[in-house]
Amino acid sequence: MPMTFREMNLAVFRGEALPHVFFQPRFEPWVDWHRRAGDLPAEIAGLSLPEIYDRVGASMRTVHYYTGQPNPVEAAWAGDVKVAEQRSDTEIRRRFDTPRGALFQTQRLSTGQSWRTVEFLAKVPDDLPALRWLIERQVIRLNAEKLRAGQAFIGDRGEGHFWVPKSPYFALAQGWMRLEDFIYALADAPAAVEDVMRAIDAGYDALYEQLTSCPDVRIINFGENIAEAYLTPWYFERYCLPWYRKRAGQLRAAGVFTHIHIDGNFRSLLPYLAEMPFDGLEALTPRPQGDVSLEEIREHIGNKILLDGVPAVFFLDHHSREELAACVERVVELFHPRLVLGISDELPEGGGAEAFERLKWVADWCRRHTC
Repeated sequence: MPMTFREMNLAVFRGEALPHVFFQPRFEPWVDWHRRAGDLPAEIAGLSLPEIYDRVGASMRTVHYYTGQPNPVEAAWAGDVKVAEQRSDTEIRRRFDTPRGALFQTQRLSTGQSWRTVEFLAKVPDDLPALRWLIERQVIRLNAEKLRAGQAFIGDRGEGHFWVPKSPYFALAQGWMRLEDFIYALADAPAAVEDVMRAIDAGYDALYEQLTSCPDVRIINFGENIAEAYLTPWYFERYCLPWYRKRAGQLRAAGVFTHIHIDGNFRSLLPYLAEMPFDGLEALTPRPQGDVSLEEIREHIGNKILLDGVPAVFFLDHHSREELAACVERVVELFHPRLVLGISDELPEGGGAEAFERLKWVADWCRRHTC
């Protein structure tokens, strides 16, 4: 019997043989964008997302990202957290009252119809005690039923998995604070920032106990969105690597595979790739979109799995199909069989019917290239 995409997905992580190159692009946002615009290619306009993946002939990856399925990781506030909310069609403003002062957050609806944070809860070091009080009252848990529902939605198209909450460093740099404010606070009040980091980490303890005891959890994505814009190598060594070793180590001890999302420029982090405690590295973006070559990634990745590898710009028509073909062949030559071929990072939403045709071409090429 031929292997299903789900079986192939697990085989890559287990180091087992594959019948052909495994292609797992991520193009859910592209489908959502063009469905709302009413200009999906005619051959897929009436199809569901899984049926579109079947038409392409590719594997699915994440259970809840633009799929309409719920996030298996739930977060809620404890009963003593008081939140006042003002909402309009395009803006949500929240006030959090804490014993250490009020914190404010504002989100606005983007042109892409997603909510973007434009005012972050903590802005200066004086806000950190209130932020810590709030974080200590956030309850984060795994909903195994939601995970199973998402995996059933994907079916045999892949080993559906999901993201865990970000490391304390990136939770602050991307979620709780504006990046510039976070970097200033880390320089001006490192002890106060590190205190909040410890509270964030402690808030994950129950979640990781649930992750390591749930038999349906087989692959976890650390959705960090690592890039040089967020940190220096010194910060990476001090705040990120130890946390990755701790949490990825817990999952590995329980038999769970892991990979981490790295996109944007990352040249200064090349020396750390091989020692990072994950089975795979996702979305590493090579030239001409990123700042490193495929060969440099190969030199530094060690025996880890590369997830993706083909720059997203090669699916746009200002690059030729010949450039795309040459890149696909080179990625496979360098990284197969420790490879989940895909798009670094996703199919560009601005790509039209030609982008979809290129998806189908890559999928067909992969099926024809046996291992």
